[in-house]
Amino acid sequence: MQWEQLLSLKRQGDTSKRLRREQDDTRLGFEVDYDRIIFSSAFRSLQDKTQVIPLSKTDFVHTRLTHSLEVSVVGRSLGRLVGKKIIEKHPYLQDTHGYQMNDFGAIVAAAALAHDIGNPPFGHSGEKAIGEYFKTGKGQQYKSDLTDKEWQDLIDFEGNANGFNLLSASRPGIEGGLRISYATLGAFMKYPKESLPKKPTANIADKKYGFFQTDKDFFQDVAKELGLIPNKTGNDIGFERHPLAYLVEAADDICYTIIDFEDGINLGLIPEEFALEYLIKLVKGSIDVAKYNTLVTKEDRISYLRALAISSLINDAVNVFIENEEKILKGEYPYALTDQGKYTAQMKDIIDLSIKNIYQSREVVEKEIIGYRIINTLLDTFCTAYNNKFDGTESNYDKLVLKMLPERFITDKMNLYDRLLHICHFVSTLTDGKALLLYNTITGNTKA
Repeated sequence: MQWEQLLSLKRQGDTSKRLRREQDDTRLGFEVDYDRIIFSSAFRSLQDKTQVIPLSKTDFVHTRLTHSLEVSVVGRSLGRLVGKKIIEKHPYLQDTHGYQMNDFGAIVAAAALAHDIGNPPFGHSGEKAIGEYFKTGKGQQYKSDLTDKEWQDLIDFEGNANGFNLLSASRPGIEGGLRISYATLGAFMKYPKESLPKKPTANIADKKYGFFQTDKDFFQDVAKELGLIPNKTGNDIGFERHPLAYLVEAADDICYTIIDFEDGINLGLIPEEFALEYLIKLVKGSIDVAKYNTLVTKEDRISYLRALAISSLINDAVNVFIENEEKILKGEYPYALTDQGKYTAQMKDIIDLSIKNIYQSREVVEKEIIGYRIINTLLDTFCTAYNNKFDGTESNYDKLVLKMLPERFITDKMNLYDRLLHICHFVSTLTDGKALLLYNTITGNTKA
């Protein structure tokens, strides 16, 4: 892969080439990506979507919105630090093409900002709930009328693929969705493959999938423009990662490891003494003990350690990336950056403790159960009504149900797969609170 191709400013629908040296630096294309994402309704909905604690009533706990903003900040730092070293190593990128160090930061920041934009309500359990409606619930009835790959899209509903759709899918009058640059879309595509074959290799890029069948043609267009390396044969579509996708992933890994841990400590789910025990291993080379001892509150002490830990992990990820740049460009680096750094073991210890004390805490489990019931009910109600309308068998109840669809979702889909995916898209855009409100309306629970 070649950096000048990977940094493409092209947008969906462009008929002429966008050259970096002709860009207005006061309104750089990669920064426009960031702006378009942050002003989108899909991004705004993240303010009421679960990061750790579903339907939390505390004002401290991170939502998907605050998590995404933090991942973007970390991603920008990663991108700039890597960009500085890449420009120094390949000066032609600046001298001939006009690329700057900050371009890398802008691309990674925008992609990182959008990394969770496709996640349904109630966190990762929301993805599983959508999949299980089709795999083990009433949605099983549709299997015989779908292709294997269409069916796999539904039973393994994937927030990353849903995010790609939200960023790029056209609708009447809105061609190309948000019209994000191909470079940013490439950095966003952590899993550049379709849903089948499932996990064909141990390559990190094969861990999940990155696009639905309905978006396959455009996904391939992006990959071709960027010069991504194909790694599947026959009728299967898949590519090696865009190099900057490693940085987006690292930013996410760093934030959820450290900041979810911080949330758990501040919520009392993890004893404070564990913070010093676990985080000191990340910051022992940079901690100012005298300053630390002046901090009076638990929140301030944890905040100080968290900032130092994130800085340590950023620098480590940059070093791993630069050391392996040639392998990454050749599509020969099958690992996450944080899995190959000097703090890999320490991060694993923190994640293991978070799983035990936070993600599997009673509060989280109870609310995930509620989320399963809500999503199952919404999918069944809207899929039934939407398909009955297509078949000409809709009841008056179905008509009333469909009146609850937002205007942009009131559109006819001729294909069963498109109809089912359309309702999945709708449910995925709901906030936790809106999903609960719709559920209460459907079930007649007016007191909730």
